[in-house]
Amino acid sequence: MIRRTGTSKSLPENPESTVEPSSEETETAPVNLLIPGYSPRIGGEITSHVQALAETEGTLPPIIVHRPSMRVIDGMHRVRSAILRGQQTIRVRYFDGTEQDAFVLAVRLNVKHGLPLTLAERRRAAARIVVSHAQLSDRAIASLTGLSGKTVGEIRKRTAEGAHQPLARVGRDGRTRPLNTERGRRLAAEYLSANPGGSLREVSRVAGISPETVRDVRDKLSRGEDPIPVRQRFLPAAEEAGGSAAAPARTEKDGARRFGRPAAVHRVPADGRHALNVLRKDPSLRFTEAGRVLLRLMDPHILFADRREQLIKDLPEHTLGMLSEVARQYAASWSDIAGALEERARQTALNPQSAAEIRIS
Repeated sequence: MIRRTGTSKSLPENPESTVEPSSEETETAPVNLLIPGYSPRIGGEITSHVQALAETEGTLPPIIVHRPSMRVIDGMHRVRSAILRGQQTIRVRYFDGTEQDAFVLAVRLNVKHGLPLTLAERRRAAARIVVSHAQLSDRAIASLTGLSGKTVGEIRKRTAEGAHQPLARVGRDGRTRPLNTERGRRLAAEYLSANPGGSLREVSRVAGISPETVRDVRDKLSRGEDPIPVRQRFLPAAEEAGGSAAAPARTEKDGARRFGRPAAVHRVPADGRHALNVLRKDPSLRFTEAGRVLLRLMDPHILFADRREQLIKDLPEHTLGMLSEVARQYAASWSDIAGALEERARQTALNPQSAAEIRIS
């Protein structure tokens, strides 16, 4: 018979928080009803430790049990020691969550106290959690398993490759953050342009990104830079189509990444004035021959945009057909230049150390 003296609670949405199946209340359960279950230990119980616990005179802490299955989450050494001492019952605290959450709790408790888990056991546990709890960030899983965030990231790449990944992850603080902040950064840039005095928290709420990311966007705008980091300017095809934010797919031939269209970053106003003014202030363009040539070529287009309607209206009728053909040829040339620039940006995003030479056809 199971004697209950307290209540239970399941794993909260943020396993980073202090997780306890119940408060100080405990229950008493027959030892013969308990099943070994969720321990992250590879080799099972250690006999010498069971013997040491059996010889302990003091009262041992209650074990943690998954109520739906009666599997032990934490405390198998205590169960074995109770059997060794001839006990019929043992003090327990129950957990009512899912089996996946039960394993996370088992890992967290074993890392927190008792016999330390080996590195292999912690890495194995992390590999299981990145699949069952893909919504948790690398750092959140790292704190649960006693590993570094970098190690968990490497395990995730190797273990969850090709699996569905959420567009956002829950951090150690319980807050959800997007994996790719491109959209949020763009919204923040637009909001800051319309509301220069907006506070970091205000913009953060509107754009759905952290205040620190908003600060970075604001600083980049003040320096005339694109608020979107280079590596976020090109979205994987799956994400573009509304799929997961998993790593870009690799071709069967050479493993090269396949990218969809360029992300909509730092959109230029219709007349292009603002973008051109920002580019003119960039020393890397002003003080290089290629930069100065391209800026000079762009200037007439801005001037023409101011008087376009009147100029077209005043042109002699017999020249319109030929002029339209020449305009199309120039437009095609600029389109080729735009395509080459986008391709160069893609190559830079993939390999910042070497930007391959892109030919304009």
